[in-house]
Amino acid sequence: MEPFKLLGSEVPPGEVRQLSWFANQHYSGVESAAQVLVAHGSKPGKVLCVTAAIHGDEINGVEIARRVFYRTKPKSLAGTLVVVPITNLHGFERSYRYLADRRDLNRYFPGIVDGSSAARIAHSFFTSVIEHCDALVDLHTGSFHRTNLPQLRADLSKKKVVHLTHGFGATAVLDDKGAIGTLRRAATDAGIPAVVLEAGEPMRLQPDEVRHGAKAVKSLMAHLRMVKKSWRWRDPQPVYYESVWVRASRGGILMAAVQLGDSVSAGQSLGAVTDPISNSRSQVIAPQAGRVIGMAVNQMVRPGYAVFRIGIERTEAEIVETAAQPSTDDSSATPVTTSPAATSDPAQDDITDDASSDTDHSDE
Repeated sequence: MEPFKLLGSEVPPGEVRQLSWFANQHYSGVESAAQVLVAHGSKPGKVLCVTAAIHGDEINGVEIARRVFYRTKPKSLAGTLVVVPITNLHGFERSYRYLADRRDLNRYFPGIVDGSSAARIAHSFFTSVIEHCDALVDLHTGSFHRTNLPQLRADLSKKKVVHLTHGFGATAVLDDKGAIGTLRRAATDAGIPAVVLEAGEPMRLQPDEVRHGAKAVKSLMAHLRMVKKSWRWRDPQPVYYESVWVRASRGGILMAAVQLGDSVSAGQSLGAVTDPISNSRSQVIAPQAGRVIGMAVNQMVRPGYAVFRIGIERTEAEIVETAAQPSTDDSSATPVTTSPAATSDPAQDDITDDASSDTDHSDE
C-alpha cells in the first residue's frame, strides 16, 4: 500500500489524518479552512468520499459523517475513507443554508476556476477532493421546514450508481438524475458514481435519522468490501421511479394527518389547512396511492406550498408505458427547477432569498 495523497499531504497506510481545504474566496489572512478527514486503510480498496453540510443548516449529515469516520478503524480498512463533515463552513457557522452571497453552492458544481465566488468554491472543492475519489455519498436533509424519510436520490440509469444503492440496505431509493450543478450530478457525469442520502429536516439533530444514516453508510462500506462486518436489514429496499408533490390549495395552518413512511391510498386525506381568520378548512388529498417520503412540518403555509411528497412504486411495464406517453403540465408532479449550468456563471440577479422562495424544494 502506498500513502494516500490529498491536498498536498500524504496519509500512510493504516493511519488517520485531518487535512485542510481552503476555498480561497475570503479576505487574505482571515480565511478559514474546512476540515477533510482521511482514514487510509492497510489494504487496497475503493476511495469513498462522504460529504455533509453543503447546505449549512443541515445538521444530521454532520453527525452521520462524524459517526462513520470515527467508528472506522484504518488498520482493518481496505481502501480509503475521505469525509468532509462541514463543506459549507461559513453557512454552517451561521446556521444558514447558502453561501455568504446567498448562492446555493449545490447548484454550481463542478464549478469554474474564474467564475463567481460560488463557482470558484465549487471548482476548488471538486478538483481538490472529489476527483480523487471512486464513489461519493452526499448527505442532506429536507429544506425550508420540510423533512424527509431516509432515502437515496440516485440516477438509476447508471449501472455503477445502481451498484452503490444496493449497499444501503432497506433505505428507500428515488430515481432522480439530479439537477445540473448539484455535486451528485457533476460527480456522476465525471464518472464518479454518486448518491445523495436524505434524512430528516434542517436545523435539528434527529437521533433516529442519524442512526439510520450512519448504519446505511457503514453498510455501503461493507458492500464495497472496505470493511468485513456485514449489516442486516429487516425490510427489503423500496425503489420509487416516480414521485409527486401535493400542494396546499389555500393558505393557513397546516396540520398533517399522516407521518413519514406511511402508505396512503388515492383520495386519502393527508392533512388539513385551516384559515386562522375565517376558520375555513381545506383537506390536502393524495392524488394517487404511494408512500409519504417527504413532508412539510406543521406550520403556516401559502397557497401552492408543497406539503407532501408521495413516492410511487411502478412495475417495469408501467415504467415503459409512462415513458411512452406525452408529457403533461401537472402542477402536482415533482417540480422541475432551472439551475445554473455548471459551464456558465449565473448573473447576480439569479439569486433568490430562501425565506421568500418555494421554487427549490428538491432538498438536494
